[in-house]
Amino acid sequence: MPKKLFSFFILFMLALAACGGGEEEETNQENGADTSAIEAQARPIYEQNCLQCHGQNLEGTGGPSLQKVGSKYSQAEIEEIILEGKGTNMPGGLIQGDEAAAVAEWLSTLK
Repeated sequence: MPKKLFSFFILFMLALAACGGGEEEETNQENGADTSAIEAQARPIYEQNCLQCHGQNLEGTGGPSLQKVGSKYSQAEIEEIILEGKGTNMPGGLIQGDEAAAVAEWLSTLK
């Protein structure tokens, strides 16, 4: 009996482990966007142009944190900031066109 119970317990734990980790993906799908694909396109652009001021993990170094920027600004507002700049520390035009749109789309998902 203990062997069967132990085997059942192991199978149960494996089943639970296989079901875990999907919460972020579900949240992304609820928002109507596959944020992993969006990030994959935008992250290299960000790293080349924004990382110096906003940090590897978007934590903000010389510039503000962008970790939850999507809860403050819409995609259009973020794109406008990228294109036009903001204040004295955020220069405009570092990213243009489709690249600016891709980064703005990604950042707008960060909430």
